[in-house]
Amino acid sequence: MKMIGTIETILHHKGASVWTVSPQTTVFEAIQMLAQKNIGAVPVVENGKLVGIFSERDYTRKIALAGKSSRETRVREILSSHVVSATPQNTVEECLRLMTENRIRHLPILEEGKLIGIISIGDLVNWIISAQTAALDQMEAYISGR
Repeated sequence: MKMIGTIETILHHKGASVWTVSPQTTVFEAIQMLAQKNIGAVPVVENGKLVGIFSERDYTRKIALAGKSSRETRVREILSSHVVSATPQNTVEECLRLMTENRIRHLPILEEGKLIGIISIGDLVNWIISAQTAALDQMEAYISGR
């Protein structure tokens, strides 16, 4: 079954609010934000420009396992600066492929270079499940003559 849908649709349902941190934020403060907002990654923005992304994975590999202090280390020292992104016009299928090929769980959404949202692999999976459920319901209604 081919999934048709754009990221714009997902952002519309999810909401486009995005929490960000600056490169000067301490890792401890960034981890606190992840916990408070119940998110797994946060875009790092400086002067309105996306400069990287900070994730729980960055913390565990670059702070905890390296024996560094999260209260003293700044996000800029450990952020993932190679950021893969998408646009609102990208399809769900394209984004799933991007995320799988790049082994990432969070995808910033940019429009004309401006950060307008972020989606997770969970957002895409939820969208696919909802779309499949709707398609099955329509087929059942058609078959049963409802």
